[in-house]
Amino acid sequence: MDRENVSKPLVMVVEDEAALVTMLRYNLEKEGYRVCEAMDGEEALTVLAERSPDLVVLDWMLPIMSGIEVCRQIRRKPRTRDLPVIMLTARGEEADKIRGLNTGADDYLTKPFSLPELMARVRALLRRVHPSQSKGVLQYDSIVMDLSSHRVTRDGRNVHLGPTEFRLLQFFLQHPGCVFSREELLDAVWGPDIYVEPRTVDVHIRRLRKALNGDEESDIIRTVRAAGYALDVEGTAI
Repeated sequence: MDRENVSKPLVMVVEDEAALVTMLRYNLEKEGYRVCEAMDGEEALTVLAERSPDLVVLDWMLPIMSGIEVCRQIRRKPRTRDLPVIMLTARGEEADKIRGLNTGADDYLTKPFSLPELMARVRALLRRVHPSQSKGVLQYDSIVMDLSSHRVTRDGRNVHLGPTEFRLLQFFLQHPGCVFSREELLDAVWGPDIYVEPRTVDVHIRRLRKALNGDEESDIIRTVRAAGYALDVEGTAI
């Protein structure tokens, strides 16, 4: 394999419908990505142990092990806990979407979906995970974000964040004390070309809070009713 090809992002497709796998592979390769595949949940974990994909497109309904359980396993392992995951599912109810996001998925598409929309979400998520030459350190109160090493600490304690939570915290650190509505956060963190339901922000805020706030630490994310969220040492709801 030549050096140019190795440098291309590797997208892992976990899907048991052969026709859909073929279609996804064709379109992803057309976009310039490398592609690896798995047809069930157990195979997905085996491939993940052997390969290092940059992003996973993961079907909810899989043989042997569900996509939800695969996503849980991805988030439990230190090697893959920051791996971006886009969940595909025939389940369209809001409760199912929230469950998928709470499990650790970074994005969610309901079947049948638009291929251009999926490609746009793949591009947007990979841009957030691998920003071009982002260097430097952001700091607010006891939180330190090193953009070079992609690490976050609070009071010296390592904080493990998924890619969306990392990008969300990065935006807050760039604008400490400022209150942003859900729509403003969606536009800044997810991007204006991606449609995501506003309640998705609440899910990722909860995940960010859980990661940032230790047992003896105050909540540093302030909820402002009817207005939005802010990174603020007060951290109390108003």
